[in-house]
Amino acid sequence: MELPSQCVLLRIFFGEDDRAADGTPLHEAIVIKARETGMAGATVLRGPLGFGRSSVLHTAKILRLSQDLPIVVEIVDAPEKIDALIPQIKALTNSCLITREKVEVIRYGDGD
Repeated sequence: MELPSQCVLLRIFFGEDDRAADGTPLHEAIVIKARETGMAGATVLRGPLGFGRSSVLHTAKILRLSQDLPIVVEIVDAPEKIDALIPQIKALTNSCLITREKVEVIRYGDGD
């Protein structure tokens, strides 16, 4: 698969306790949807500390009973493919932050 040099980075921020409608962990549902729609790739990042709209601090400290740590899913692909994926991601999510930004692809896979 080739990627144009000018792509879009889609980021979805939410908590690790979040689920899709069918009960699947949300990060898994998003990655599966990205793969089904032919995206170039997706990465799930788990943060040790963060807060969102509610300003509740989520941490990996041992004394906390409910961690609900921050999760970020990143997907890079051509702008038109990301634009087509966004409504599908919105349908999977209830409460999250979705951002998109222009990125320059330097290398994707093997090559010069």
